[in-house]
Amino acid sequence: MCGIVGYIGKELAGVKVVLDGLQSLEYRGYDSAGVAYIDAEQHAHLAKQVGQVANVRRELATATGKKSPLAIGHTRWATHGSPSIKNAHPHHNTDKTIFVVHNGIIENHDVLREQLKKEGYEFISQTDTEIIPHLIDFHYRTIKNFGKALEKALSELEGAYAIAAFTTYEPETLFAARLSSPLVVGIADHGFIVASDPTAILEHTKEVIYLEDYEMATLKPGSRKIRNIKKDIHVDRAAETLTFGADAVNKGKFEHFMLKEMFEVPDAIRSAIRGRIRLEDHTVKLGGLTDVRQQLSYIDRIVIVSCGTSYYAGMVGEYLIEEIAGIPVEVQLASEFKYRDEPLTRSTAVVAISQSGETADTIAALKKVEDYGVLRLGIVNATGSAIARITDAGVYLHAGPEQAVASTKAFIAQVTVLALIALELNRHGKPTKLYRPLLEDLASLPEKAELILKQAPAIHKIAKKYAHHRDFLYIGRRYAYPCALEGALKLKEVSYIHAEGYAAGEMKHGPLAMIDENFPTFAIACDSPLLDKTYSNMQEIRTRKGPVVAIATEGNKRIKDFTEDVIYIPESMEQTQPQLIALAEQLFAYYVAIEKGYNVDRPRNLAKSVTVE
Repeated sequence: MCGIVGYIGKELAGVKVVLDGLQSLEYRGYDSAGVAYIDAEQHAHLAKQVGQVANVRRELATATGKKSPLAIGHTRWATHGSPSIKNAHPHHNTDKTIFVVHNGIIENHDVLREQLKKEGYEFISQTDTEIIPHLIDFHYRTIKNFGKALEKALSELEGAYAIAAFTTYEPETLFAARLSSPLVVGIADHGFIVASDPTAILEHTKEVIYLEDYEMATLKPGSRKIRNIKKDIHVDRAAETLTFGADAVNKGKFEHFMLKEMFEVPDAIRSAIRGRIRLEDHTVKLGGLTDVRQQLSYIDRIVIVSCGTSYYAGMVGEYLIEEIAGIPVEVQLASEFKYRDEPLTRSTAVVAISQSGETADTIAALKKVEDYGVLRLGIVNATGSAIARITDAGVYLHAGPEQAVASTKAFIAQVTVLALIALELNRHGKPTKLYRPLLEDLASLPEKAELILKQAPAIHKIAKKYAHHRDFLYIGRRYAYPCALEGALKLKEVSYIHAEGYAAGEMKHGPLAMIDENFPTFAIACDSPLLDKTYSNMQEIRTRKGPVVAIATEGNKRIKDFTEDVIYIPESMEQTQPQLIALAEQLFAYYVAIEKGYNVDRPRNLAKSVTVE
């Protein structure tokens, strides 16, 4: 996802605020960057470069020391048009009096472009965004009020947008608006900072206002106005305080954010269960579900909607909820769910899982059912996010900021929260035989995760041995099956190795044809009732000369019959193994990518939050 930062104020150099904010968003991935600003003499300036924000900073080296009370900046991830200076943001109208940065996608840009061309407007880029300043300009010619011209333009846009804009007609005003794409307003002592992610403003303030759909903010030094332009009403929303500081978004002693965040897994698990598990009386209390507890008692079906890594966490949740709570669960890709026609009753709960809380497809899935009368629950990491606001209730992960594109601690926190929800939903009058052991095992997971982290050098050694391979197969059964899918995803995300996850029982139904001495398999062979069957699958692979890497439970000596390359996890219930397996898989994928010399924090072609379809 692209990054937006805007500043309006009196005391600081706006260009520096924006550039610093853009650099804090670099983890999201981008291919070009740009900044537009108003100087102290109220003249507009523009700088755009392909590549890193540092390139723009060098171009603006003299400007960063000047007074720039108003500035907007952008990091672009190419969609419409290749990476180039012309396609980079900010975009402007013909006479360079209106400047705009935009995240999202304008679905009717072709129609609007042709209409504007007939009015004499010329376009210099291939982007959908360039139509916005021209469209504002078109309406301004007759309305002669920039705010109203912007509102009129926004009403004609179809799709998703987060926009920051300014005009030389009102050089002391910053405008911002959103629809289905995140945007937050930071309230600092010296002014306002607009950003697509709170991490961009942490250096200056922790007081924020999250804009909601169809809201437009008009910001001036010392004053702010927010309106819902669809309902034509003023919005008076109190600021929220961010619960994390600037140190949470720094790498610290670690070489990469991904490594740092894997080493934060034990604390992420502790945060996910803190205050929610009571070992003294073996109870679970999820405060976020308190207001809907009566509705939950009538639920007889759960549909989990999510994407990517969160989808695989949902698959683990399916096993947990069905086994612990006895409620049928379906896990659906949000991008497919929103286009399906299926019966949903009032006794159905739809659970949306998203690290950012801004995943476009997952939001669309929730909006699809907003008039169905079903209970909508959210499992998100980002407080104040769209999913957190539009759901009826939910549970926060409390995993802290996750900067690396490949999710690590958030996935593990998601699985942990799903286990808590399974326990909360238990309705058998008395706990099942798994209830108390699972509760106690969850409490012991942080220490077990720390033991896996101590194996990082050994895992690195195994990863180095396999880093040259082009293909990989991941296999597992029951709870290990979603782990196989997630492990394969991690490897392909950061190392660009083709990897597939499969249910181990499906080996003879196709995948076995691929196995040879150049096609290794990552077998999840932890203690479970189906371990012997997994051994059989490993033997099938070995018979066909396929190399094998295995994850096994400590003390398993038989695993050496199938491979010498073993990563051990501490003894744990099958229901809590996914968190430990995932951490081991993440370390393996990380070190493979390191051996291949790739940027693990910003994999090519990927963005941290997918806020457009």
